[in-house]
Amino acid sequence: MYALSEYNYRLPAELIAQKPAERRDDAKLLVMDRPGGRLRHHHFYELGDFLRPGDVLVVNNTAVFPGRLVGKKDSGGRVEILICSFNGEGRPSASKAKPVFKCLIKSAKPPRSGSLLNFDEYLTARVLERRNETYWVEFDADGDFESVLNRIGKVPLPPYIQRPAESKAPCDDRAAYQTVYASEKGAIAAPTAGLHFTPELLAGLKARGVAIVAITLHVGYGTFRSVRAQDIRSHRMHSERYSISSAAAQRINTARAAGHRVVAVGTTCVRTLEYAVDSMGEVAAGIGDCDLFIYPGHHFKAVDAMITNFHLPQSTLIMLVAAFAGRTEVLAAYQEAIKRRYRFYSYGDAMLIF
Repeated sequence: MYALSEYNYRLPAELIAQKPAERRDDAKLLVMDRPGGRLRHHHFYELGDFLRPGDVLVVNNTAVFPGRLVGKKDSGGRVEILICSFNGEGRPSASKAKPVFKCLIKSAKPPRSGSLLNFDEYLTARVLERRNETYWVEFDADGDFESVLNRIGKVPLPPYIQRPAESKAPCDDRAAYQTVYASEKGAIAAPTAGLHFTPELLAGLKARGVAIVAITLHVGYGTFRSVRAQDIRSHRMHSERYSISSAAAQRINTARAAGHRVVAVGTTCVRTLEYAVDSMGEVAAGIGDCDLFIYPGHHFKAVDAMITNFHLPQSTLIMLVAAFAGRTEVLAAYQEAIKRRYRFYSYGDAMLIF
């Protein structure tokens, strides 16, 4: 249960989705009941058939920002930056006009402190210092920094989504890799279970009496980090900024007290709710940093059902799903999904687990 190797599976490369379904809610939906792991095959637009009046659907309203920048060092070498702390985790700069952010930097040789980086005539940056795997970088924009970033920055897609520079992308990633309810800018990766919702589907759920409640967890660079510890209990999660309003907490707590279900959309919502819940099952409002690592053995106190995509082998995400539905049952469901040619990962199909 705690061995990293127990969360492995083989996935044919052609099942890694490179673009979303033509219509978001046309994605397949594998419905799984626990205990027992009974499986049913549906489409996401049928989600309302499985929800009841009074259920609370909790969504993560974080928004992905175009924080991937490609440029050159003063030496001429290629450099790629991923801004990791756009949600407010910057630090003071000598000049208010020059924002400073924590970043990941990819280049042939690690840049030294003081190195200059050039992106275009409107944006340069200076490396201030390195701390472990991240850097503090000061940006100098000709004009408003966020406007420049929106113009030249790229969507930080996961590495398994391939976008060769010489070919046209199969979709508009800026729109596709963003939920329709995204409103709080600060994530470097999308809460992908939410990508399947359309405004029409959400309106239909509300008409059925399902409450839609938004919370925020800004997905950080830890989402891309692999688990290296052979005993998964030794793995440490990076913290991610979250926010739960008083109104959201009250809506969730009132529904649960009345016997209604809390359905979390995505592992980000599951982690946030389970982090913010107390021993009595009450979700607390607040703003903070969530570093909860959920793996088998976790006792769920806030979540009754979850919607999730199909996740990478040996990732913290598949471990969370295994904690919720059982490791053996989840891996069996994944094998059934592979057999039925479901599409995997960020742009892929979904599961609904009760």
